[in-house]
Amino acid sequence: MAYIDYYKVLGVDKSASQADIKKAYRKLARKHHPDLNPNDASAKDKFQEVNEANEVLSDPEKRKKYDEYGENWKHADQFEAQKKARQQGGGGFGGFGGFGGGGGEYYSSDGADFGGGGFSDFFEQMFGGRGGGGSRSRGGGGNFRGQDLSAELHLSLREAAETHKQVLNVNGKSVRITIPAGVANGQVIKLKGYGGEGVNGGPKGDLLITFVIADDPIFKRVGDNLYVDAEIDLYTAILGGEKEVDTLKGKVKMKVKPGTQSGTKARLKGQGFPVYKKDGQFGNLIVTYSVSIPTNLTDEQKELLRKIQSLNK
Repeated sequence: MAYIDYYKVLGVDKSASQADIKKAYRKLARKHHPDLNPNDASAKDKFQEVNEANEVLSDPEKRKKYDEYGENWKHADQFEAQKKARQQGGGGFGGFGGFGGGGGEYYSSDGADFGGGGFSDFFEQMFGGRGGGGSRSRGGGGNFRGQDLSAELHLSLREAAETHKQVLNVNGKSVRITIPAGVANGQVIKLKGYGGEGVNGGPKGDLLITFVIADDPIFKRVGDNLYVDAEIDLYTAILGGEKEVDTLKGKVKMKVKPGTQSGTKARLKGQGFPVYKKDGQFGNLIVTYSVSIPTNLTDEQKELLRKIQSLNK
């Protein structure tokens, strides 16, 4: 992979503090976000580059390796192992870890392709995840197990609600996986053998993927249940009627009982989030009503309300 000056990408000096790096990243991420630049074909590439630079420089361990080894920073552990072996009178360890080699396709074999969205633009370019400390174990004959890698997979709530396939580009290799409906925010899955290359014929490490599910502007998810707010006018609240509410599958009409108070909750059974790896099972949708008080009433309307008020005295 060609050398990229991450400090130059973020526009900071090599002596920049973590606060400086964070500030520069946020500014550039907003500037180049593809959603804010729909007519700029280069925005996505710039956004990926900024994310990549931040991923490395915001992590003290990765930053230290990058400062010392430059473009080969991801192989720092192998370099150190080789150095130690030479100091002890041993030979070199051969190839480096990481995702090198050709571009064949690889497929997950755990259950529904998982053991336990799409993928963040940065990780489509690089799985520079933090290695699982101690993940490399020594085998016979000087063999070493490859380093475990970790990464985040970002999904929207609606993507997490649908079983779908994704092809992830891991340093030139295609990894085709199926994401089951119902995955949870923070859930971690392991793809065995998709981590760093082993040394001297040692086994590959594993790839640990953590799901990060963004907040939805309409629904709030709690377990397998979804919560949504619905505003009704004063007249519907008093007299009853119907209200159209959002579900993941579209809008549905709900009956509103007469005398409904603000804060009243209603349940739509089976209209919530799909239950993970349980086909056909769903949580519930909980609707919370809020009553909208009319403003700018005419004199006639106010008089009618006063008459109603007087009847209740």
